[in-house]
Amino acid sequence: MLREQITEAMKDAMRAREPETLSTVRMILAGIKDKDIAARPSGNASGIGDPEILLLLQTMVKQRRESVALYRQGNRADLVAKEESEIAVIERFLPRQMDSAETDAAITAVIAESGAASIKDMGKVMAALKARYSGQMDFSTVGPAVKAKLGG
Repeated sequence: MLREQITEAMKDAMRAREPETLSTVRMILAGIKDKDIAARPSGNASGIGDPEILLLLQTMVKQRRESVALYRQGNRADLVAKEESEIAVIERFLPRQMDSAETDAAITAVIAESGAASIKDMGKVMAALKARYSGQMDFSTVGPAVKAKLGG
């Protein structure tokens, strides 16, 4: 479904004559195609699914945010603007990100449901969070929060 949504966005960008959006969407589709090709040897001839596409999109956003930080250090405002516009296009296909209060509530709920009591249970909690909230949380910040709640 996500693949079709991205393809439709490419067609819309072509019709609207938006070259920046079109190039970013084409880049996304190229990344998906690369992942499809990489998945073929493992018997996945139909291509990657939505969870893998979401992971790819999150990786693309993360890479661009890192580039923005570097370009700001190098005083390259033109490149910062380009990367930020790409981030905006990519984020259209990602689910809404949870804010810190929602993330905290989700962590607390999963800890309670799983019966996690110590730092040894962190893997179980993180796995449950990833299964439920993949694409909605920034797991680089969730890890330390889970660790703090488990007393680590």
